[in-house]
Amino acid sequence: MKKFFLIFIFAVAIAVTAMAQTRKIHILSGNDMHAAIDNMPMLAAIADSLRQIDNSLLVFSAGDNRTGNPVNDLYSIPTYPMTALMNFIGFDASAFGNHEFDNKQAGLSKLLSTSNFPYLCANVKAEPELNINPLPYKIFDVEGVRVGVLGIVQLGIHGYPDCHPDLVKGMQFADPEETIRQYLWLRDKVDVFILLSHIGYEDDVEMAKKFPCFDLIIGGHTHTQLNGGELHNGVLITQNVNKLKRVTYITVDVVDGKVMNKEAKNIEVQKYPVKNMTVQALVEYFNNNPEFERVLATATEFTNNEQLGCLMCDAMISEANADLALQNYGGVRIEQKDAGPFTVKDVLRLDPFGNDCIEMMMTGEEYKQMLISCYENSEGWFPFIGGARCDVFFNKKDTTKIADLKLYTLDGKNFNLKKTYKVVTNSYVAAICDAPRRDPGHSNGIICSDMIMAYLEKMKTIDYSDVSRVRFKK
Repeated sequence: MKKFFLIFIFAVAIAVTAMAQTRKIHILSGNDMHAAIDNMPMLAAIADSLRQIDNSLLVFSAGDNRTGNPVNDLYSIPTYPMTALMNFIGFDASAFGNHEFDNKQAGLSKLLSTSNFPYLCANVKAEPELNINPLPYKIFDVEGVRVGVLGIVQLGIHGYPDCHPDLVKGMQFADPEETIRQYLWLRDKVDVFILLSHIGYEDDVEMAKKFPCFDLIIGGHTHTQLNGGELHNGVLITQNVNKLKRVTYITVDVVDGKVMNKEAKNIEVQKYPVKNMTVQALVEYFNNNPEFERVLATATEFTNNEQLGCLMCDAMISEANADLALQNYGGVRIEQKDAGPFTVKDVLRLDPFGNDCIEMMMTGEEYKQMLISCYENSEGWFPFIGGARCDVFFNKKDTTKIADLKLYTLDGKNFNLKKTYKVVTNSYVAAICDAPRRDPGHSNGIICSDMIMAYLEKMKTIDYSDVSRVRFKK
């Protein structure tokens, strides 16, 4: 009997020890929230609910928390509304997205100092006087389980994140892949190894192939909607569309310090039935700006972003008395708009960057080459145009390359490539597009969004339902 009792006690001790060495790590992650503050009360309620399951819930963002809502971006302290809401919800860390740099150097420093959570970015180094010092990584202790999170941000073809180059003066950026290699030693220091990435889905897949030491890549930048998560080379990759429509709930099973299982599922934020009413009150406070609701014009429905991009081009042409315009694809920040009033807030959501309008005298051939350069510098997204129509012919062997463009007048006639035109665009496009041109351009001193507002007030009613100016040919 005594022997049986000792065996029983020993078995119980083993079972208890095994249970103590098994831990589920729960993570709630979002990406590319773009200041969608109206969805934050539901996100807060989701986090509250999940903390009832596990009070050690980790909450991460894969970057681009700002840019897209003037209530946040034009606040007296830019980005403070999103920062305050993320603080209240209890975010544990965020990556730098390329749009975090829209806050300018002083604003980015202020963002870091007012956030109750660290921003993680291993591949940026700023001059000391800028006071921009994100952590490269952070190790979280979740009831004895060490969770290491490494942050990384994407670089465009010019070697800095996709933003105006003036916004990153005084900062140096390193290649994401080479930077990751420098931090692989973290794998031996943690039980769970996470890459908090703002480099895009395809690059995340590539990093999973090259670095299977990661257990999880929480991604952003390309707004790629995944069904929960995808396993690539044993690495679980997650990402959602932008503007906080969905978040991901991730569960990682850790047994004896090793990840044994991992899974992810999406949560529909906008359909969540509960709101955190304290966060709702904060959102209503931030939204209380009557000037944003001022109606500029009445519009028919915009069903796609080309129609909106053409509107932006037409506004610049009208207000600058120009002949041609181009607007980068990524500079059109809403994809569609219901019929009805077009307000100040709508314009500032459409064009939140505060870029100046740049005027240039260009030949038709220079304009053509600038369109190609804008495509190449926008990761394969062709710009929107004004004052002309365009057929785009892709290389048959490499469909990501443009073989040729053919321009037409708006009434379908052949375009004179030798003639000189007055061309307008935004200061971001003028800075990144390096196609040769004799006239580097100059600012006319007017912000592009102000030009759109003036154009809408002048037009009073607008209809772009049948407008399409670019055709793609194989």
